[in-house]
Amino acid sequence: MKLESLKESVGSLWDNLADGWRQMIQSAAGALTRFRAGEKTNLPAQVEVDDVSWLPNRGWALLGGDVFEDDRRLVVRLEVPGMEKEDIGIEVLDDALVVSGEKRFAREETEGRWRVMQCAYGSFRRVVPLPVPVKAEEARAAYKNGVLRVELPKAEPGRPRSVTIRVE
Repeated sequence: MKLESLKESVGSLWDNLADGWRQMIQSAAGALTRFRAGEKTNLPAQVEVDDVSWLPNRGWALLGGDVFEDDRRLVVRLEVPGMEKEDIGIEVLDDALVVSGEKRFAREETEGRWRVMQCAYGSFRRVVPLPVPVKAEEARAAYKNGVLRVELPKAEPGRPRSVTIRVE
């Protein structure tokens, strides 16, 4: 194999990795959420965990979400597994839905050591931009099977605006 061919292969591999990384960052940028360990989080001590990559003060997680719009409402769905509904706070600030809360660590009843800890624990705050004005005072929320669903009536009902642009 010639050196030039090897350089091309490495360059192609690097370009593919870079494209994949950019795509992942673009699609997950809004979902990446920082969890900050607090006094109530109840995390185990570092010596109780064998996972060398686990750092309790660096908890990040993807809180995946969907935003759906129809003629009369906006529906936001966020995945927040392992939470109690009482530990979730929801508010509308300007043109954004703000979801915050604290996910607490639950200890096992038996004695033992933690080998792997990949879940995020602690307090978090996720901001979801709202594409249209809503009536915040009429919003409703439900939490079931780890999914938070917030329904926000539109301030001005109507179809999402669409403009067709002719290509010349």
